[in-house]
Amino acid sequence: MSSEKNEQDRIIAEARKNRELREQGYREKALKLFPPVCGRCGREFAGKKLRELTVHHKDHNHENNPQDGGNWELLCLYCHDNEHQKYLEAGSREAAGPEGGKEQPATHRPFAGLEDLLKKMGR
Repeated sequence: MSSEKNEQDRIIAEARKNRELREQGYREKALKLFPPVCGRCGREFAGKKLRELTVHHKDHNHENNPQDGGNWELLCLYCHDNEHQKYLEAGSREAAGPEGGKEQPATHRPFAGLEDLLKKMGR
């Protein structure tokens, strides 16, 4: 059992290392192509604060890394999180059905029959 756990840990560590290397590559390129400014809020970054500036993939495909940076934009941590949250919410609305995410009316009626029950009790 522990050999399976060790193998899983090794695979996870390798995947993380590869992701970090890939991200470092396109991040460095993006920082050379674009000014160190968040594309949403306009905040500027320099020095140690530069680490708070992230690369966002416009099409949300982290494998799509054209050398001209056409799929990238620099976003601060907060705007990047916000962008991904909007993307997730849009996806959940699409998954809701052809109505485009419109809320469906409730069909459960928790108080159905309450009036009759109260009448029986004499209230």
